[in-house]
Amino acid sequence: TRMSFGLTFRAAKGRWMVRSSQQCSRGCTGLFVPPCPPLDPEKVRELQRFVTLSKRLLVMTGAGISTESGIPDYRSEKVGLYARTDRKPIQHGDFLRSAPVRQRYWARNFVGWPRFSSLQPNPAHWALSNWERLGKLYWLVTQNVDALHTKAGSQRLTELHGCMHRVLCLDCGEQIPRRALQERFEALNPTWSAEAHGLAPDGDVFLTEEQVQSFQVPSCARCGGPLKPDVVFFGDTVNPDKVDFVRRRVKEADSLLVVGSSLQVYSGYRFILTAREKQLPIAILNIGPTRSDDLACLKLDCPCGELLPLIDPH
Repeated sequence: TRMSFGLTFRAAKGRWMVRSSQQCSRGCTGLFVPPCPPLDPEKVRELQRFVTLSKRLLVMTGAGISTESGIPDYRSEKVGLYARTDRKPIQHGDFLRSAPVRQRYWARNFVGWPRFSSLQPNPAHWALSNWERLGKLYWLVTQNVDALHTKAGSQRLTELHGCMHRVLCLDCGEQIPRRALQERFEALNPTWSAEAHGLAPDGDVFLTEEQVQSFQVPSCARCGGPLKPDVVFFGDTVNPDKVDFVRRRVKEADSLLVVGSSLQVYSGYRFILTAREKQLPIAILNIGPTRSDDLACLKLDCPCGELLPLIDPH
């Protein structure tokens, strides 16, 4: 599969513009979906039985549910960020300690934001929102920071790792919408331009050091402190109150469905262990192996957006 993605961000006639170019031998929504065998009708029936028998279903989603919306995951074979590049996500400690690291992060995020923020839910997100509306889904926990579940209308939702659409001050805790920060970036960098390639699950793109050096980063308008997206970076920990909240939801559930997660990160895997302790039936929908395949009563390898809409939530 051939794939390329380019972004050019520049100021023209007082307006910021983004130009993107995409090439793929299959639909662009399938760029980041790993190869998998054809959908097995018997597996569909097995998942249907699992959902039908569930009265308090908890669903936990990962990056694999958003690949069909055009956002890559980290670990998928051939198409994940780690497979395609030598890039590693930003580390929490580096962001806190280093102003140049924050400058580089925000410059890349600034370029990637127009595309990242415009991406839309796919049929899997809409299916889960519909399950909630019809009373089938008891609670939804997502490890994603892309806000696609919110865009699809999900309300019984915990964003375990936060959301890229919010920004907070590291000193005073002031919170602002990410779109408001984009306007401040534009005002501070009226002549700055950059061309970038690639997109990460958190909206980050690739820039050269030369492009980054002249980028101006605003501080908190309230106290002058450094700004950070309201997400859990690698090396950070999830708020303990949020962990306790989700653990209570798992204990109240009667079944657990994992959608689009390899469960390699402990922040999500811990809830599988909680479900196991409670002897809940666990089903996993994910292309490729996961950390919990041996704990699942059902494992399915197929695109989330193909399978979930086929399931009757009644």
